[in-house]
Amino acid sequence: MANANSPKLSNPLDQGAPPRVRFCPSPTGNPHVGLVRTALFNWAYARHNQGTLVFRIEDTDAARDSEESYEQLLDSMRWLGFDWDEGPEIGGPHAPYRQSQRMDIYRDVAEKLLAAGHAYRCYCSTEELDARRDAARAAGKPSGYDGHCRDLSAEQIAAYEAEGRQPIVRFRMPDEAITFEDLVRGEITYQPENVPDFGIVRANGAPLYTLVNPVDDALMEITHVLRGEDLLSSTPRQIALYKALIELGIAKLTPAFGHLPYVMGEGNKKLSKRDPQASLNLYRERGFLPEGLLNYLSLLGWSFSADQDVFSIEDMVAKFDLADVNANPARFDLKKAESINGDHIRMLDVKAFATACEPWLRAPFANWAPEDFDQAAWEAIAPHAQTRVTVLSDITANVDFLFLKEPVEDEASWTKAMKGDPAGLLTTARAKLEAADWTSADALKEAVLAAGEEHGLKLGKAQAPVRVAVTGRTVGLPLFESLEILGKDKTLTRIDAALAKLTA
Repeated sequence: MANANSPKLSNPLDQGAPPRVRFCPSPTGNPHVGLVRTALFNWAYARHNQGTLVFRIEDTDAARDSEESYEQLLDSMRWLGFDWDEGPEIGGPHAPYRQSQRMDIYRDVAEKLLAAGHAYRCYCSTEELDARRDAARAAGKPSGYDGHCRDLSAEQIAAYEAEGRQPIVRFRMPDEAITFEDLVRGEITYQPENVPDFGIVRANGAPLYTLVNPVDDALMEITHVLRGEDLLSSTPRQIALYKALIELGIAKLTPAFGHLPYVMGEGNKKLSKRDPQASLNLYRERGFLPEGLLNYLSLLGWSFSADQDVFSIEDMVAKFDLADVNANPARFDLKKAESINGDHIRMLDVKAFATACEPWLRAPFANWAPEDFDQAAWEAIAPHAQTRVTVLSDITANVDFLFLKEPVEDEASWTKAMKGDPAGLLTTARAKLEAADWTSADALKEAVLAAGEEHGLKLGKAQAPVRVAVTGRTVGLPLFESLEILGKDKTLTRIDAALAKLTA
């Protein structure tokens, strides 16, 4: 519990102003789904409350940040349909929005914190720190920084500098508990012994995340910080820093904090950005719709309603409330993500679906020659394909029989389908199909049904050899509509080839 003197923070929305939230990724590697979920909740919160979304790039780590990753971030935001009110390519009243271009600001703030006594220079070496931490742990005490350099005399400072030691800058934490009302988790209190003084500037003068993040939030007048649970432990430090920044006239307020639940992967472990299923690019390449992916990611910690999992992004924005965010970890379920994406695919009109599939109908995904692609056949099969695929990349294997000169060679499918008397059945089916009306899928179905009856087979068993002969696979799009679109000549030619193989 908090002590009587600990500061308790109020929600800035209580002041009546629309919220200002931020999304501030680092351009390191490919964007991951946890990052997207954070962006989504911030974007939805801003849009629901007619607020402002600030898109900021935290690129102060020159060893890990890259321009390629920066461009990927912008491209991903556009693909997902997120718009931002201030940030890269847009600008705004608090520009620049890349931390690498704001170094003078951080140096100035650090100097002001030092001058006011809110920070101090720490000359402890790494070896000394490690030794004291080990001793504290051995004594059963907290192993954070012990305040060794908090109150150095001028003589001690001179002695350290004479040794050539390069100090870091540490922030001086108050000797009192810090309590805040987390927008997701409720009241949280940190006791002072658990939040030691922390570094804000490296010995080489480079500012640390612990300084630049809250300084930018302060100068950009961010009212709500919605971020991952992994950053919860840094919150009391930032709250203390905000209090100092307010005293110095740098900040106007302390934002409200909301910490979003972990996203769990396999084995109930936190989904790491290094996990293959965490990569946003994976979902783009597989043909997830932005709407489908965002719908699923919104359910990782938030609920639209007790009985509805599929909804539009517009509906999500209209209903989004932090009161509905659950603090418990959310498990990433790929099958559910695919299912929801399939629902969104079926919500498209057929023309939009056909257009969305186009990248997967060309190289490098398509395994047919460009000149063999038949646009009319594709438009005819698209309504049937739309009901069957869960991701757009499924389309390639589902329609390749239309554009390949010969169906795919799938021995497993062949072995599974060609049982009993497949040659006899195919011979009978061929004769009945040759005599059938090829302007009607129902007529083609009746032809195969009749062939099956002659061989004592129901339709399911009778159509399996026909499907494999024509498409190469045991499962796929509705067979008789597929035969109608493929055409009589190609269908009979493929049945002939299957018969030749069976009788060789």
